Amino acid sequence: MTDDQQLSMGLPSPQDLTTVGDYQFEPIKGYPMLHWKGKRPFTSTQFYPAQLREVHGEAVEDWRNKIYWGDNLQVMSHLLKEFRGKVDLVYIDPPFDSKADYKKKVQLKGKDIKNDYGGFEEKQYTDIWTNDEYLQFMYERLILIRELISRGGTIFVHCDWRKSHHLRTILDEIFGADNFLSDIVWKRRGGKTSPDASVFESITDSIFWYAKSSNYIYNPQYSKADSDNYIKTKFVYKDEGGRLYRLSPLNAPYPRPTLQYEYKGYKPHPNGWSVSFETMERYDHLGKLYFPENKNQRIQRKQYLDEWEGRAVQSLWTDIAVINSQAEERLDYPTQKPEVLLERIIKAASKPGDVVFDCFMGSGTTQAVSMKLGRRFIGADINLGSVQITTKRMLGIAQELEEKASQTKIKINSENEEELITQYTGFEVHNVNSYDVFRNPIQAKDLLLEALEINPLEKGSLFDGEKDGRLWKIMPINRITTRADLNELIAGFDYKAFQKRHQEHPHKAVEKITLVCMGHDPDLASVLKQEVKPFVLDVEVVDILRDKQEIQFKRDSEAQVSIEGNELIIETFYPMNLLAKLSLQQENVEDWRELVESVMIDWNYDGAILEPKQIDIPDKNELVKGRYSIPDDAGTIRIKITDLLSESLEMEVQHG
Repeated sequence: MTDDQQLSMGLPSPQDLTTVGDYQFEPIKGYPMLHWKGKRPFTSTQFYPAQLREVHGEAVEDWRNKIYWGDNLQVMSHLLKEFRGKVDLVYIDPPFDSKADYKKKVQLKGKDIKNDYGGFEEKQYTDIWTNDEYLQFMYERLILIRELISRGGTIFVHCDWRKSHHLRTILDEIFGADNFLSDIVWKRRGGKTSPDASVFESITDSIFWYAKSSNYIYNPQYSKADSDNYIKTKFVYKDEGGRLYRLSPLNAPYPRPTLQYEYKGYKPHPNGWSVSFETMERYDHLGKLYFPENKNQRIQRKQYLDEWEGRAVQSLWTDIAVINSQAEERLDYPTQKPEVLLERIIKAASKPGDVVFDCFMGSGTTQAVSMKLGRRFIGADINLGSVQITTKRMLGIAQELEEKASQTKIKINSENEEELITQYTGFEVHNVNSYDVFRNPIQAKDLLLEALEINPLEKGSLFDGEKDGRLWKIMPINRITTRADLNELIAGFDYKAFQKRHQEHPHKAVEKITLVCMGHDPDLASVLKQEVKPFVLDVEVVDILRDKQEIQFKRDSEAQVSIEGNELIIETFYPMNLLAKLSLQQENVEDWRELVESVMIDWNYDGAILEPKQIDIPDKNELVKGRYSIPDDAGTIRIKITDLLSESLEMEVQHG
């Protein structure tokens, strides 16, 4: 970040900083800035290429929604080239530093498998951090998010009590305290307090709302929740048809008519509304406007209860419940948020056609609501399970929207009875960097530690394991390790211990370290040694791609496909990783469909991008068909079979 950019963001330039110990402090009293051990400036990033893997649906107004599989820092670095300053709304539900692993229950479909163990828990992501790396992680991503947000755009950051105070200060630093809009408190659960609780139990989350500038969108939202007493005391009149209504001054703090009225004899007055004639009646979308018999009274509005939107929503949200076990939208994805929560946020801070971004996509709730509300969206997640769940969810919503439009004889993208909304139902799936070695990067460390016979250390430690007197660190497993990846180590070293060892044995290494990489910069070890001088480190690098190619990280799935007449038949499918987790042999599987989440078929594969026209995604308790009619114009057929672990096998067959 340049000095000019820092100043434009309200941040101090480097020459205005005062160094105290290892930290730099801005000397102006009251300036919000959070400091932590190892805080590193994030001033630049590199462009990461993306690979288009799948296309679903048609483009509308030259736009398809976008889903990215990859580290969101790399995804956003990729997006900067095209979308800098073009994102209108960001909602993120990032890790909370909860010191927990989040798992999803994987349950087999059907009961024909000869095994008593029909399900297991699959780790989706970990929320355990080393020292202050969580703060650095969020700091870097929020800086990139700010670059993507348009001048009139805003961001909602969902968090809880663990790090809310830290995140609020980081947001003040990056967006400016003057651009703080609201601290929304969501009461996410009720019920009785546990009798064993030793403190007041936390039942709320915080959602911080920040703007890029003072020119932001805000559409007031209304709710009828907890309004019974209000209705009884306000809606006390009945018309001749028995409809309840209320009377209120037009300039009272209720929603005002959106239309402008100019009538002969009307005279606006600074203290209210006044008229120079006796009676008059007009209608607008809120109810009946009329003048009482006493012309000295203010103009009043008649508002019917059945047309009342509710009371204006404030910053305490008690009317939105978490997703319960019986909810239709429940996907059994950890930390899934309810659609009504995102609906309120998206309606309040965007308009149809705006670009909505969520780089901690999870189960795809932000994307689902955006599609339903006619917003364009971009989503990203490093977890393949998230990408597969979101893809399935988007396909279902797109189909529902198209069927609804057909049933009402209203074409998608045309004006309906309420308002003109364009439905953006097409979307693309991209990869940023290569994520083919490990399906689930959260499990990668465990796989490597096991394969290399390393003794794992306690989670949250700076190092991942110990073996033969050396400390082992698993570096990023889906890309080449660069010098920048050493920052966590450099900031986290125990320099006091180094100093003591150096004094005792000045010619020996203060630590023996092994770095495990998937490709690396050639000078990686020498850079690390140089950074900790005068201390001596013994550093070795194990490159999996070069030195340990025999390590098997995952077993490929197997399938047999045939063509009989005009039908494509999937005869067998064996997802080897899934079977291994279930301790199953191929011969124990009587119906392969019980292991399958979806089947997608591109009847005319171009050799690069999968464009499925046949999509078989059954409901939870149903199985894929396994037999599909081949269209007459089919050429090269590409089949994608996805199992319950979200692992996919793609294969081709020729037709004709």
